[in-house]
Amino acid sequence: MNPTLFGLPAEKGRWLLIPLGIIIQLCLGTAYSWSIFSKPIAKSLDVNTLTGNLPFTVLLVTFSIVMPIAGAYIERYGAKTIIMAGAVIMGIGYTLSGFVNSIPLLIITYGIIAGAGIGIVYGAPLAVIAKWFPDRKGLAVGATVIGFGLSPLITAPMAKELIKSGGWGTAFQYFGVAFTIIMLLLALLMKTPPQGWQPQGWEPKAKATTSELSEDIPLLKNPTFYSLWLCFAIGSFAGLAAIGTASPVGQDLVKLDANTAAWSVSLFAIFNGIGRPCFGWIADRFTARIAAIISYVTILVGAIIMMNATQGSTIGYLVAFCLIYFAFGGWLAIAPTSTLNLFRASDYAKNYGVVFTAYGAGALLGTLSISLLKDVFQSYIPFFYIAATLAIIGIFLANATLKPSVKIAPNNSITE
Repeated sequence: MNPTLFGLPAEKGRWLLIPLGIIIQLCLGTAYSWSIFSKPIAKSLDVNTLTGNLPFTVLLVTFSIVMPIAGAYIERYGAKTIIMAGAVIMGIGYTLSGFVNSIPLLIITYGIIAGAGIGIVYGAPLAVIAKWFPDRKGLAVGATVIGFGLSPLITAPMAKELIKSGGWGTAFQYFGVAFTIIMLLLALLMKTPPQGWQPQGWEPKAKATTSELSEDIPLLKNPTFYSLWLCFAIGSFAGLAAIGTASPVGQDLVKLDANTAAWSVSLFAIFNGIGRPCFGWIADRFTARIAAIISYVTILVGAIIMMNATQGSTIGYLVAFCLIYFAFGGWLAIAPTSTLNLFRASDYAKNYGVVFTAYGAGALLGTLSISLLKDVFQSYIPFFYIAATLAIIGIFLANATLKPSVKIAPNNSITE
């Protein structure tokens, strides 16, 4: 079976799906530019840090809840239909956010509606690309989700200029319309391979035994799932808190001006983006356990640097947040790659949707913690003590538990 894709043999044409997927992810990843919006919104609506960050927190939680629900329908309705539906919903949410003037309304338009749209779209291009790259799934998925992490590199400066010229409402309106149109057009190009297709000359790795293996254990009965879920939640905790407050931390803690803080968010986005293929490669080349441990050590180093940050510690702030963004970005490759490798590959879309709820848990706890601690202590530093503690816990947890479950085969041999 030698199908063609974009007029090329499938083995070559499939590579064009990755940049298309990156652009879709870039549109979705505009949410990671929230820290550019947070101060103007809090100031114009006269709210504290915790209240002002609630729309972002709700968006991340909604995103993580809707994604597994949408993932269950990708196979039934097709990736193209799912992407188009989610694009319209996200666009409506962003556009309506430009017309509201209160946090409760922003929670509905930005947090719930836009968050639901992101959750609907997110897994669809990944599911398509995973099917086209059974031989390089970690690299391909990691390269695709780089768009979500790199989004602030483009959208943060855009948001800054749009806010400066017309206010944060105008920025939301422009984003809503533009990203809807882009994703609707790209959805038309997302095609899945024919049933049973695989790259020429490639064969799936043979299982060590024909007996029941770890991946055949139902997901929610598999201890490895709970280990991966908890590790993902810990990895998301510091990363999403940093993403939601990067610009305010820079302005309040090390006294950067608003323009420099916006530029720093774009810099951090680069590290968020490159963390995905880097950790995807590590997970493929070694194991998810090794990749997870490296990510936690990276977060720990960044947190320790921020514990000692003071006014004028610009270099330390930049290095610390680059490390934290890099490690968090890695989890958006470690988690899907681990889901493909540890559990039944044919159930990837559904399984990864369930695993992805850990992202929502990390988002909820991380963003609320950093906002609450800032309001209570009038400083962001206490948060990094918690982040460092969780990173240490994560190192021990991943080392002890993040490995395939073991089952006893009928012939009493042990399989992994």
